[in-house]
Amino acid sequence: MSAQRLARCRAVLNRRQPDLSVILDHVHKPHNLSAIIRTCDAVGAYGVHAVQKGRSVSVHQHYAAGAGEWVDLTAYADIEAAIAAQQAQGVAVYAAHLSSSAVDFRAVDYIRPCSILLGAELWGVSEAAAAAVDQHIIIPMAGFVESLNVSVAAAVILFEAQRQRSAAGLYDAPRISAQDYERILFEWLHPRLAKHLNERGAPYPALDEDGDPIFSSNTPSTSSTGRS
Repeated sequence: MSAQRLARCRAVLNRRQPDLSVILDHVHKPHNLSAIIRTCDAVGAYGVHAVQKGRSVSVHQHYAAGAGEWVDLTAYADIEAAIAAQQAQGVAVYAAHLSSSAVDFRAVDYIRPCSILLGAELWGVSEAAAAAVDQHIIIPMAGFVESLNVSVAAAVILFEAQRQRSAAGLYDAPRISAQDYERILFEWLHPRLAKHLNERGAPYPALDEDGDPIFSSNTPSTSSTGRS
C-alpha cells in the first residue's frame, strides 16, 4: 500500500459527514443519480438512499467519476421507509418541494443531522414523501424556468450544507465512529479482499501503520488484496 494512497483515503474519511445524506424519490436516470453521488463525495456527504420501485439502482461511472466506490448507496423499496429510517435516527429530512410552507433552502439548519430529499424531474417529490418530511425547501428562481435539473438542485443545496458545516468546524476533525472508520478504510483500501471476506462472513483483519492487512491463522486466505 502506497503511503500517498493511505494518506489520501484518511484525509477524505476524516472529512466525511456521517449525519449528512441524500434521499432520492424515484430518480431513475443513471446520469442524474451518478452526478448526485459525485456531488455527495465532493461535499463529504456520507451516503445516498435511493428509492426505485421495480428498478435496480444503476450508477453511470462516467458521470460519477468513480465516486460510486466511495459513497454509501442504500436502496429502499418505498419512500416512506427511507424517510422513516432517517427520522428514527434523529435526522431531519428536508424535501425540495414547492408548497405553501416551503422556505428558502438557505434558511434551514444543515449543521444538525439532516438528509436532503429530491424527486424525479417530471414528477417531483411524491405526496407521501411531502407529508412525511420535516421541512419543505425551495431554490428561488429569477428566470422563466421553474426548476433546476435534479442533479444541479442537489449540488446547490449540498454546497450550502457544506458552507454551513464548514463555518461550524464540522470538517476539522473526524466525525465517524472509530469502528466505522476502520471498516470503511479497509473497504476503500482493499475492496476485493473486503468482498471476499464479506461473502465468507469473516471479519476484516486489522491494518498495520502502512494500511496493509495483518493476517493471522484465523484470517481466510486470499490473493484478492488489490483494488482491481
